[in-house]
Amino acid sequence: MKIYNTFTRKKEAFEPLAPGHVRMYVCGITAYDRCHIGHARSAVVFDAVLRHLRHRGFEVNFIRNFTDIDDKIINRAIEEKISPEALAEREIKHFYQDTDALGVLRATKEPRATEHIQEIIELIETLIDKGHAYASGGDIYFSVRSFTGYGALSGRNV
Repeated sequence: MKIYNTFTRKKEAFEPLAPGHVRMYVCGITAYDRCHIGHARSAVVFDAVLRHLRHRGFEVNFIRNFTDIDDKIINRAIEEKISPEALAEREIKHFYQDTDALGVLRATKEPRATEHIQEIIELIETLIDKGHAYASGGDIYFSVRSFTGYGALSGRNV
């Protein structure tokens, strides 16, 4: 099986890190509004990839996250006068209804951002301590200039 390698910009033979096993991570929704066609496209495309890998005999550990807290969620929850948790839960439920209607398989695991807040904080602190991130205006930004390989995947120079 060959796949397109974005980094080399070539089709290459697919070789998993562990023979017979594939780990696949896909960004899921930010749960503040109903799903749109872009969400459906991602779900259907990676469902096809998952099914193909399984058909080829691979054991697939498929992880798709849910961003269940961020500024968009908080702001929408304030508008609707509900808690951010209730909003995120409602939109994740709608995501499942939509993807189930499309016949999309569920991921092996679907972690939520709120389940990993402490780890996220620790990673951000490490990035800041090592000079790879900085604070500005109450937000934290990745310092792209601190990583010499930044832009290599997209083919852009910073």
